[in-house]
Amino acid sequence: QVQLVESGGGLVQPGASLRLSCAAAGRTFSGYSMGWFRQAPGKEREFVAAISRSGGSSYYADSVKDRFTISTDNAKKTLYLQMNSLKPEDAAVYYCAASAAYISRMRLEYTDWGQGTQVTVSS
Repeated sequence: QVQLVESGGGLVQPGASLRLSCAAAGRTFSGYSMGWFRQAPGKEREFVAAISRSGGSSYYADSVKDRFTISTDNAKKTLYLQMNSLKPEDAAVYYCAASAAYISRMRLEYTDWGQGTQVTVSS
């Protein structure tokens, strides 16, 4: 099991940038693939981005492709999500999660979750 704690959320204007962080503790961080999901009020939790254990592969939801970048720093046991050109529709609680799969878009393949960090995009 791995414990995950997100940070970096906040209130920003449309077009701004934010970088979310997810600090991991517990089992070997590099043994997991990692992902970011988000959940807006009244909506299902949806996939945002994923990165493989090696960091060599990544997936993105179409809605964030070319604006968001997922990365890891295995030495710091930290996952990041750089979010640029933020839109009001990006507002949600963002969750990081760990999976034993090589890489996955599927929520059910993630076994360990953080508590979430709120991102609000509004003028």
